Amino acid sequence: MLELHYGPGTCSFVVHAGLETIRAAIGQDFAAHAVRLHKGEHLSAAHLALNPLGQVPVLVVEGRPLTQVLAIADYLDRRFPQVGLLPADPWARAQAMSQLAFMNNTAHPTFAHVFKPHLFAEDEAVHAELKRFNTKRFRDHLERIQGWVAQATPFWFGERPSFHDAYALTLLRWGGYAGIDPQGLPALWAHAQRVAASAPVAAAMAREKLELNVYRAAA
Repeated sequence: MLELHYGPGTCSFVVHAGLETIRAAIGQDFAAHAVRLHKGEHLSAAHLALNPLGQVPVLVVEGRPLTQVLAIADYLDRRFPQVGLLPADPWARAQAMSQLAFMNNTAHPTFAHVFKPHLFAEDEAVHAELKRFNTKRFRDHLERIQGWVAQATPFWFGERPSFHDAYALTLLRWGGYAGIDPQGLPALWAHAQRVAASAPVAAAMAREKLELNVYRAAA
């Protein structure tokens, strides 16, 4: 049995949606355990035993914990290659991992500067500038991702939603918290709506109780 420990609305949604895609495609079941970060559950002794860094996601495979989105995505694709979550061709796969790494290692940390500036500067006087500057950078990253999804037919790699589709959706959702209207990125917004409507992703969103569009216009 595969066991996913996820934080609702966090980057662990990428793995959560991927596991639902695998289940829909080949019937591989998994157990999902919510870790409520706002309640400090990621710092519990039980969770720290799985990941001493106190982060999500954690995928437990036969009692062995695996952490980090990229590592888990690579493992799941290699274990279930018939699902086609990543391309089989070595070069196409490398390019796909490059895109996934951009979302995970560049876009995600940029948003962290917007959402949690206190993690990057103790001086509260600079927090507003961190938010302003990195909101602009984050929107630039979304523009880049929009260019990638423009060719999705209907999803990133064909007929099934992949890790990439789920990460693009996640980042666009987060943009709403930064005051970025998703409808200002029409191709990316259309893609996110299409992804959210797919049965596997809809199941993951329902379990996490996620709203697709969290943007609220300033009064």
